[in-house]
Amino acid sequence: MTGSRILALGHYQPSRIVTNDDIAQFVETNDEWIRDRVGIASRRIAGDETVSDMAAAAAGKALANSGLTSADIDLVVVATCTSIDRSPNVACRVAAKLGITAPGAYDINTACSGFAYALGTVDHAIRAGASRNAIVIGAEKLSDFTDWTDRSTCIIFGDGAGAAVVTATAEGEPAGVGPVVWGSVPDKSDAVRIEGWRPYVKQEGQTVFRWATTALAPLALQACERAGVAPSELAAFVPHQANGRIIDGIAKRLGIPDAIIAKDIIESGNTSAASVPLALSKLIERREVPSGAPVLLFGFGGGLTYAGQVVRCP
Repeated sequence: MTGSRILALGHYQPSRIVTNDDIAQFVETNDEWIRDRVGIASRRIAGDETVSDMAAAAAGKALANSGLTSADIDLVVVATCTSIDRSPNVACRVAAKLGITAPGAYDINTACSGFAYALGTVDHAIRAGASRNAIVIGAEKLSDFTDWTDRSTCIIFGDGAGAAVVTATAEGEPAGVGPVVWGSVPDKSDAVRIEGWRPYVKQEGQTVFRWATTALAPLALQACERAGVAPSELAAFVPHQANGRIIDGIAKRLGIPDAIIAKDIIESGNTSAASVPLALSKLIERREVPSGAPVLLFGFGGGLTYAGQVVRCP
């Protein structure tokens, strides 16, 4: 049975930067409080760009970096919880924008864990022989669902997209995407929600914080175990960029003092399903992680859902 590996990555963020001082102009807060509570200094906010626009931009960069062409892609999967349109799905729109003809195309919504879920399903499709070359995207426009008068949520979220081209490994080549560990906590599903016809993001912050800092590290370690990688071997840890204190808490419990800990939240905010591929793409672009090095990805959030796997850097 063949496995899969990430061939290349790409990311896209809107040009508009909104700082904490900007937010303090319309809600009662300040830069010091936001940095201390959630670890964010700024975030990117889209204007007319749609989820599919940002997804296509990130995917186009990943495809260009991969050396493949649109004709080589047979599957497009988009993780998002902020697409306004129910049909056509974002994946079909991305395929049309990139000139990909007749791919399998579907969206997946597990909110902040979405990219790891999508990567898991693509890995399974490749292992089963249903796909050879796929594009996996996390893309969100959370600004469309943000109540800019609610200081408990408007300080957190940003917009953007990240993408990976995933390909089948050659016969005898070790897999570059490890087995996924995924699951959910349905009885806490109201802790993060976007509900109704005119929805805003609502979050029970303390519930999410306690769950994330106590329950997730053992699950992330399972992903390492299934991949046959000791935590001490990890070159980097790329978690969902939910909150700086949550990231630090999980990393401390993993026991990975020598690994790079992605902290894209500082300049990008929480971008839900886009956060893991955004942060990973930036690490690769800056050459902070060597090719072939093991990296632990771990997404978690709305649902409450979680998913993670160890990947080898392209």
